[in-house]
Amino acid sequence: LLSRNYCVTTQFVFQENEIKLLTAEIERLKNFGCLGVSPSLEGLRDENAKLKYRLNFLKKSLQEEKSKSTKSMININSCLQEIFGAAIQAAYPDLENPPLVVTPSQQPKFGDYQCNSAMGISQILLKTREQKVIPREIAEKIAKNIPANECIEKVEIAGPGFINVHLKKDFVSKQLSSLLINGVQPPAIGKRKKVVVDFSSPNIAKEMHVGHLRSTIIGESMCRLFEFAGYDVLRLNHLGDWGTQFGMLIAHLQDKFPDYLTVSPPIGDLQAFYKESKRRFDTEEEFKKRAYQCVVLLQSKNPDFIKAWKLICDVSRREFQKIYNCLDITIIERGESFYHEMMKDIVKEFEDKGFVQVDDGRKVVFVPGFPVPLTIMKSDGGYTYDTSDLAALKHRLCEEKGDILIYVVDSGQSVHFQTVFAAGQMIGWYDPKVTRVAHAAFGVVLGEDKKKFKTRSGDTVRLIDLLEEGLKRAMDKLKDKERDKVLTPEELKAAQTSVAFGCIKYADLSHNRLNDYVFSFDKMLDDRGNTAAYLLYAFTRIRAIARLANIDEQMLRKAAREEVLVLDHEKEWKLGKCILRFPEILQKILEDLLLHTLCDYLYELATTFTEFYDSCYCVEKDRQTGQIVKVNMWRLLLCEATATVMAKGFDILGIKPVQRM
Repeated sequence: LLSRNYCVTTQFVFQENEIKLLTAEIERLKNFGCLGVSPSLEGLRDENAKLKYRLNFLKKSLQEEKSKSTKSMININSCLQEIFGAAIQAAYPDLENPPLVVTPSQQPKFGDYQCNSAMGISQILLKTREQKVIPREIAEKIAKNIPANECIEKVEIAGPGFINVHLKKDFVSKQLSSLLINGVQPPAIGKRKKVVVDFSSPNIAKEMHVGHLRSTIIGESMCRLFEFAGYDVLRLNHLGDWGTQFGMLIAHLQDKFPDYLTVSPPIGDLQAFYKESKRRFDTEEEFKKRAYQCVVLLQSKNPDFIKAWKLICDVSRREFQKIYNCLDITIIERGESFYHEMMKDIVKEFEDKGFVQVDDGRKVVFVPGFPVPLTIMKSDGGYTYDTSDLAALKHRLCEEKGDILIYVVDSGQSVHFQTVFAAGQMIGWYDPKVTRVAHAAFGVVLGEDKKKFKTRSGDTVRLIDLLEEGLKRAMDKLKDKERDKVLTPEELKAAQTSVAFGCIKYADLSHNRLNDYVFSFDKMLDDRGNTAAYLLYAFTRIRAIARLANIDEQMLRKAAREEVLVLDHEKEWKLGKCILRFPEILQKILEDLLLHTLCDYLYELATTFTEFYDSCYCVEKDRQTGQIVKVNMWRLLLCEATATVMAKGFDILGIKPVQRM
């Protein structure tokens, strides 16, 4: 039970029981045949074949699940929660939903983990039963009921009722060996769920700017995390590719490139093209009328206007893709135009269910608890962002069958999305107890003056300019450190892109996404403190330890199978436990979607490793000759386990480390 996820264990028990029953049933059918009972021999054969098929399927499925589960990293916190949950249940069987609080200890003298449930139980007993029991007594009762398990060495009661937990060293050692042999495998999740993540979402005909940076980086990282955890992830780019602005763009295209239907227009700067068309729309009445006519013809699917629309979209797509390539972003385009045909059905559905009111010609929907209604149709018959977002929500729930929907959009849209989600519940598209629909909101990017990040002229910072500046500064930093003298041109280029894009991503992800954050190249490229530059350098150093000791990957793999990881030194013990906290960190992020927790963990892991490396010799050398006299293989394995977890953490954050820096 303790070596794997509880629900998967229960599934194994059910499957094993079913296998026993099926085997018995097949034997029974065989006996029918042997005894010559043949009123329906053909039916018996069919039944027998079906049972055998089911039996083979179950055996194979059980074998696969068990194999996957044994290779998975154990979430120690979850294991301890199961143990203490059972202990509390045994100690207080009549208590409903008792508090279960298990956390890592902050100081080694208090053990490795703490169960702090006794205080909460004491308050519940006082309120519900008027029983005054001191928490320490409750803690002692819980401790006496702890079931036999493979991970707890001993428990101690401290202070008013804290239960300090000391882990078994051989348990931690075995988990580290499993990690080294099997790699970083996520804990089993039970039923595979589908996750739909809406992120990035720039507008056609406008360049991506620094405001799109956070959604793109945070969304990509969330997708990587859910994919690693075993979910089926659909990454969606909800492009602003439909609407009235295309009328003025197409009218301007007709004037500037009249032969656009036969000759592809050389639109180099789409942003300038957009600004020109907007200026004409605001100042030329005749142009404005033509722009409105173009919208009508586009929405009626006139082939020439559809071609003009596609041309404009293609120019934008090429520019967006340059940025996605730089940042290693994978995403499927599904813009507003995709949902256009569904919008009339959305309006009808809300009308049929009596939720629509007419306000000054507009069709609006009031959602209980929200003062501002959703406008699902304008007075001129056009649709709105509200209609588009409702259509997208329904499609993701009902057609894509999403179990979890995540919208990575700035905090300014919070009320809008809360209203849209509430409308979806109101009309019966989903039940929040079954389906999780979340707005992963984030703050704005600020300049060092603590104001919105802009250029000196006051314009929004183009994202491509920001990335190019990052590359330049990363190269300057590497040359300052004289890395160009020791790295080959290829290694230097790899280090430049790793540092530049890694630092930009990490600076964003290491801040709580709910807060605004100050963008500073100087801070993010600093190789001290909680930065990507520091972590990338630390990772490269850790990877170099075995290489400099002439220990290759094959030798490390052999040692992982044969060597026992000794954890006698306090710094070895501290590092071993820190490495194994990785699954509980990921589980927390899957629940609250706050990725800075992973960044904080990686920084803690790197600094804990430094403490270990400074105190424990991995490779011992002769002080005079510098020759290697002893290799402490179990310590090299701790180095390897640290690097393996860091590499997976980097992968989830979308950061590419390099072997030499």
